Amino acid sequence: MARDVLITGIGTVAALGVGVQPLWEGLCAGRSALGPLKLLDPSGFASRLGGEVRGFAAKDYVPKGYRKAVKVMARDIELAVGAAKVAVDDAGIVTRSHADTPDRTPSYDASRMGCHIGAGLISAETLELAAAQATALGDDAGDAAAGGFSLRNWGTVTTPGFTPKGGMDNLPPLWMLKYLPNMLACHVTIIHGCEGPSNTITCAEASSLLSLGESRRVIERGDADLCFSGGAESKLSLMALMRAEFTGRLAATGDETDGGGIVRPFDPDAPGTLLAEGGGILILEAEDAARARGARVYARLSGFGAAQSATGYLPMGQATPEAESEALELAIAGALRDAGLSPHDIDAVSSHALGWPGHDAAELRALRTVFRDRLSDIELIATAPFVGDMGAGHGAVQVAAAALALFHQTLPARLNAGTPPAGVRAHAVASRAAALRHVLVVSTSIGGQNAAAVLSRFA
Repeated sequence: MARDVLITGIGTVAALGVGVQPLWEGLCAGRSALGPLKLLDPSGFASRLGGEVRGFAAKDYVPKGYRKAVKVMARDIELAVGAAKVAVDDAGIVTRSHADTPDRTPSYDASRMGCHIGAGLISAETLELAAAQATALGDDAGDAAAGGFSLRNWGTVTTPGFTPKGGMDNLPPLWMLKYLPNMLACHVTIIHGCEGPSNTITCAEASSLLSLGESRRVIERGDADLCFSGGAESKLSLMALMRAEFTGRLAATGDETDGGGIVRPFDPDAPGTLLAEGGGILILEAEDAARARGARVYARLSGFGAAQSATGYLPMGQATPEAESEALELAIAGALRDAGLSPHDIDAVSSHALGWPGHDAAELRALRTVFRDRLSDIELIATAPFVGDMGAGHGAVQVAAAALALFHQTLPARLNAGTPPAGVRAHAVASRAAALRHVLVVSTSIGGQNAAAVLSRFA
């Protein structure tokens, strides 16, 4: 018989702050953290606002003996490492990270802890890469005097009497280790001693939720008692901004300084979304193991489903709206079936709702198909106007918001300066008490991957 899986720890790193308390307080207070970007110079872009994690340093979240490793961590890795540390503290468990603390025996054997973390396309640091590229000037023949960028000079150059050397040789020796997507899970597993099943999922915005689904399956079948699960990504780089601008998904911000009014979930006339950095790691535990250690429980992860858009892709890998909607419907149906529930059992939806009309329209179409007339009675939770689009880390924050809503029996505030269509509860509203039994979390992606999870109140 499959084991039940519980959420016993939440570690979030987002623009509202580091940890559960600043996230939940910000969501309930209706406070957006989207503002002018300072981690980079966005002056060449139409979109110049986003969600930054201010005052965050990874060295504060790793054991003293591991701080040298921070030098080979890209921002995405740092965010995941920080989120994992916060999750461990929140769950009240002891891991290998406490090895320097006397008389603290790990809560679980290393072989019984897994790790599944979603990651995005990690962008190289601009100055680091540009400094090496500047040493590879030339034309197609490799003539450096010709100027421009030469792929021949970027690769290994063989010249009689000289040591083979190209522009890429001027990158730091461990450069590649900073930008491999699996390094998020790699560092987390090393720090916390997770020697059970581990994996990295790179499916854009759906990555976090897909990772939770994999962790749940691993625990259900008995291959682990606990898993670190979620995702993290920094979309705040010149390369990421350029990618997003080419897709037409970003809002032009002009001289605005408050991004909370720009991201407008489900508004067909919304100008677009805003990028951010962040994500979350959740501690998932088998119910029998969690009860044995007297764990505090946020929610039960009672159902999961996933589906891939079946048709071809539009430019930049975007699935057609019809295919995206159909795939999300299948993912939701799978999650409900897995949980043994019907659409009538769902009290709220933690929606993807990035404020990008194309994506939002497909999501809304799927929700209308699943819930029909009842959609007007279902409360929606939307985190994007508060913290922005965190890519692979976005779904983890959606799950955190849903779990906290169930735990506190409270719906966070909604921000929306736009005009959502009739029949969907996406308008602005203050935080309020609510009797919540089951919350659906949905996530779509620009690549056509879709995932859904059902969280249930733990009595």
